Amino acid sequence: MRCDSLRGGHETTRNDHDKRLLFAYRTRCVDFAGRMPTVENGNRSVASTFIIVGFETVRELELVLFSLFTATYILTIGAHFLVVTLVTVDKRLHKPMYILLANFSMLEVLYTTVTVPKMLDALLTRRKAISSPCCLAQFYFLFGLGAAENCLLAVMAYDRYLAICRPLHYTWLMTGRTSIHLAIGAWVGGLLAAFPPAVWIATLKFCFPNLIDHFFCDYAPLLKLACEDTSAGEFVFMVMSWSVILGCFFLIMVSYTLIILAVLRIPSTEGQKKAFSTCASHLAVVSIFYGTVIFMYIRPTSHIRFSLDKVVSIFYCVVTPLMNPIIYCLRNQEVKSAVFKTLQMLAKNLTLEGKGNLYSFRLE
Repeated sequence: MRCDSLRGGHETTRNDHDKRLLFAYRTRCVDFAGRMPTVENGNRSVASTFIIVGFETVRELELVLFSLFTATYILTIGAHFLVVTLVTVDKRLHKPMYILLANFSMLEVLYTTVTVPKMLDALLTRRKAISSPCCLAQFYFLFGLGAAENCLLAVMAYDRYLAICRPLHYTWLMTGRTSIHLAIGAWVGGLLAAFPPAVWIATLKFCFPNLIDHFFCDYAPLLKLACEDTSAGEFVFMVMSWSVILGCFFLIMVSYTLIILAVLRIPSTEGQKKAFSTCASHLAVVSIFYGTVIFMYIRPTSHIRFSLDKVVSIFYCVVTPLMNPIIYCLRNQEVKSAVFKTLQMLAKNLTLEGKGNLYSFRLE
């Protein structure tokens, strides 16, 4: 397909921002044209491949961003796997609260892996093309795992409610098996919630210029490229988003309202501090998570500014997943104790191994 074929009557209806993106695409048409299969739909070219615009900046800054995001991604994956390993290995952490925390860490690992590696590849190699099936899969898992995180945060708030408001019944109501079943329910519920909008988007046809003004296949930039009316689908997606996000947020707020009322009834200040400390980490994670998610998805798509969305998306796709394990480790004494114990065991093993090697060397 020749680049000149993109010049059509529909281009004049684009705003200045779209024209700038179209120019950026044309300047790189030599690199991407061979990877853009299309079919004809009347007088319009229908895109089967997309170009993820990402961060349009000078090469030097792209490499700086690549280094920064790579280091953050490695630290994030390492920190969350550390949490999962500690909960698996340390028997003191075989409790419902930490079983749910390990599931949350696995969700965070998968959530960041859906978006960040493609972003890093685009920053390093400038290969920004993505096929329609890959884009759809990225959209589905991004929203499926995000919805599962919403559900799991609500389950974790319910766990804290039982621990503080129903302490005598906690071990009976929230067993290890119950927490596993609730975690599985959150995973399944989130992935099922993302299935209808993903199927609907798979039925849409997307027109040129096939530029996704984001660093991943997000909902609003994809709808902007649709050749057909999407108002009905947008309404359904908005209802589902509001139901999942605000529904889980409402349950969390109810749980913490009851928790605060119960804590305030504790006569001693020391008892109040101890009760609040058990849920402070989760409350901090909830505040950060919902602060960005509500901003991104609880609003009409017509009010979206993609340049601002990229900044906010970086926060909840890159920064927040790194902050969460740090918050849990710094605020939770049992997790900190497990970390120190693991480090001491590793140091002890390394010392014994070093002495063994030295002894063998002397014998030789």
